Amino acid sequence: MAISPFVAAINQLCDEKSLSKEIVIETVEAAIAAAYRKDYGHPNQVIRTSMDPETGQFKVSQIFEVIEELEDENSQMTLDNARKFRKSADVGDEIEIPLAPHTDFGRIAAQTAKQVIIQRIREAERSMLYEEFKQKEHQLLNGNVQQIEGETVTINLGKINGVLLPSGQIPNERYYIGQRVKIFITGVEESSKGPRVLVSRSDPQFISALFSMEIPEINSGSVEIKSISREAGSRTKIAVFSNQAGLDPVGSCVGQRGTRVQSVLAEIAEEKIDIILWNEDPKLFIINALSPAKVESVELDEENKKATVKVPDDQLSLAIGKNGQNVRLASKLSGWSIDIVSPETESKRAETATIETVIELEPTEETVETTTEEKPKKAKAKKTTSKTKETKEAPVAEEISETPAIVEESLEVPAVEETPVAEEIAETPVAEEKPKKTKTKTAAARPSKKGDVEAIK
Repeated sequence: MAISPFVAAINQLCDEKSLSKEIVIETVEAAIAAAYRKDYGHPNQVIRTSMDPETGQFKVSQIFEVIEELEDENSQMTLDNARKFRKSADVGDEIEIPLAPHTDFGRIAAQTAKQVIIQRIREAERSMLYEEFKQKEHQLLNGNVQQIEGETVTINLGKINGVLLPSGQIPNERYYIGQRVKIFITGVEESSKGPRVLVSRSDPQFISALFSMEIPEINSGSVEIKSISREAGSRTKIAVFSNQAGLDPVGSCVGQRGTRVQSVLAEIAEEKIDIILWNEDPKLFIINALSPAKVESVELDEENKKATVKVPDDQLSLAIGKNGQNVRLASKLSGWSIDIVSPETESKRAETATIETVIELEPTEETVETTTEEKPKKAKAKKTTSKTKETKEAPVAEEISETPAIVEESLEVPAVEETPVAEEIAETPVAEEKPKKTKTKTAAARPSKKGDVEAIK
């Protein structure tokens, strides 16, 4: 049977966009329903169309919802009317009534159908790309550098572009348009402009994916990558383990004369890779992780997840590495906080500890001396004050000694309390009466000046 031109166009669209035929047919049916509603129906009508995938002919029908009280006659139907079309109809059911098909649509209806088809196909294409690359998440892909905007690089992945952010780039690595690179997909996000694919070359799993691609034993599962730590552009440590007896995991990764690891190094430029043997014993694993340095002993603090590693003096700098890189990578690889010590550092720590204790003791001795020195000074000061008091009180006693009655009473009172002495002196009758008697006697014996003058005359 000959295929109609309309069906042939649908098949061509499916091939070009890599879409399924069912999705495209559903899109076309929705477009024809929108055009039919535009020219031959009402905006509130619910139009449904179905297309024959072989002949390309359409069947159009209108859908009514069965309700008790009619609100919109274009999309609703009462229960009595619904049972005229179907006897078993009930409230909440849908009644489908066939309509006469039309092929001659106006310009506006055709434009509406075109917009619906374009929009639906674009949405279907975006969802298909999202699902496709979501399945490729955490995988290694090849791409070409398409565009460079500042520090952000756009990678062409075929159907979609990936975004290589500065955080995902290897430091000091340069890119140019058309460059073929391997990238690791870290995530796929949905956005208004379609799916957004985030790629990276600095992720530690990028090295793991390169080894899986280059080494068949890792891909088959005979050799397993247990852990990996990386500082992109500088150094990487990778711990491997063999699940097959008699198979050397480190040798399988290195290859004959280093051919396998060289293919990985060619992709990451000047970055160095340390391949070590994984071990269940944390002590042995930490010793392997600190290679090429030689370790004397390892002490573990399992509660704090801390390891103290003792190395010879000549191996201290090698164990720590440049700017602490070796011990930092070993700590990330093993999952333990590593503290490296040597006999020289232990002696220095002991010296600093003794110096700190001496410094703490010295201020206490000084304070003791100062307090002991200040005490006699205060005592001397008290003595001097007592002497000055005595010297000040001495002339007062001499003045009081002129009157015998006052002296006898004042000796009984302490010298410090001066105010009570004055009160007691005032209370004694002798001190008060004597001056009064002398005054009266002299007044009686002596005549006045006026009487003397008269006597002389």
